[in-house]
Amino acid sequence: MKRILFLIIGVVLLIVAVTQVSAMRKVEDRRPRLSGQAGRPSSTTLTAEGRLVAYPGSEVTVGSDAEGTVQQLKVSEKDVVRKGDVIAIIKADDTRAALAEARARVGEADADIRLFDLERTRARHLFDTEVGSKQAWEKAERDIDAARARRASANAEVERLEAVVKKTVITAPIDGTVVTRFVDSGERISSGDPVVTIANLSRTRVEAEVDEFDVARVKLGAQVTIKAEGFDLSWRGTVEEIPDAVVSRRLNPQDPSKPIDTRVLLVKVALAEPSPLKLGQRVEIVIASE
Repeated sequence: MKRILFLIIGVVLLIVAVTQVSAMRKVEDRRPRLSGQAGRPSSTTLTAEGRLVAYPGSEVTVGSDAEGTVQQLKVSEKDVVRKGDVIAIIKADDTRAALAEARARVGEADADIRLFDLERTRARHLFDTEVGSKQAWEKAERDIDAARARRASANAEVERLEAVVKKTVITAPIDGTVVTRFVDSGERISSGDPVVTIANLSRTRVEAEVDEFDVARVKLGAQVTIKAEGFDLSWRGTVEEIPDAVVSRRLNPQDPSKPIDTRVLLVKVALAEPSPLKLGQRVEIVIASE
């Protein structure tokens, strides 16, 4: 009798277990899945972190092509400059003195050429009238050729020194605002050292780091909402550029649960309206996806 009872209880437990497993499978089958990513639920939006950047060519770090002491720094941060405006002047007294000397040598060579040209004409006339010698005429020819060579050498030195002096006057390569200043008047700098960074603040966009696993969900022209910490407002934008390659993450994620070694797609987002955001400022974007 006990054996029959135990058998009945076992059958009942087996039926209950099978029923629970079947119910769990049905619930799992009803959950939406993202195509190609089993176990990841679909969503109409995706979130990414990014920062405000300037368009290519709209942010330039201006360096010095000359070595020396900064004699004048004519701009400060937040100053608006136009292309060609003088940013800084590097002291170059020795070079300017050498340039004046080279120009003087050009003047001396010009004077010699005029003198030797007269002597050549006179020697040729005397030779033609059989009063002078051919050697005197030929010497006059050599003298004028030598004077011309000296002038060419001095003129080349003038051009070289003018190019050096020109490098000591640093000008703005674009219209924009001085966002960073690296030196002050009186500092000594080397060739290649940065002087200022200029950016056209009217040409900015967001560079967002989209997780490589969400690449397929990003589409050109997708609507974007942009948010920044410290602001109660949000701004609208659109996806305008999707690169063809993923890269290493550049921003450390604010969410500590996210891995920092994930590769990302640097999606570019055009702002649809003005914003008070600053270059390099960190933002969060929400991209509409379907």
